[in-house]
Amino acid sequence: MGGGEAMTPAVRAQLAADVEYALRATTGVRNVYRSGSLISHLLRAGAAALGKRDEGSPVVTVVAGERGVVVEASLGVDFGAPAGVVLRAAYTTVDALLRAVGRPSESITLTVVYVQPREAA
Repeated sequence: MGGGEAMTPAVRAQLAADVEYALRATTGVRNVYRSGSLISHLLRAGAAALGKRDEGSPVVTVVAGERGVVVEASLGVDFGAPAGVVLRAAYTTVDALLRAVGRPSESITLTVVYVQPREAA
């Protein structure tokens, strides 16, 4: 499938889940957090306060762009792993996954939002 094609909500949710799974399996990634702007987080918090829960919604953002899939994810990385190395590996993993399912990437935005300390011995 080429870029710019619409994705059904079910396809988008499955692709987001697949990307999340692949990211969590990447060496150095300790956690994947809900991506999005401060405004989107506030809107989710407001909806939750009104009783509208979205626990089933994907943690990773995946949408169809004009030239391919747009992915956004926020990562927690291991304290002992160089963030640049982890980000390159995670980017390569996501790009390979999208190519394998016939959906080229338009952009992949990965942000380190938390550096997780070493486990207590």
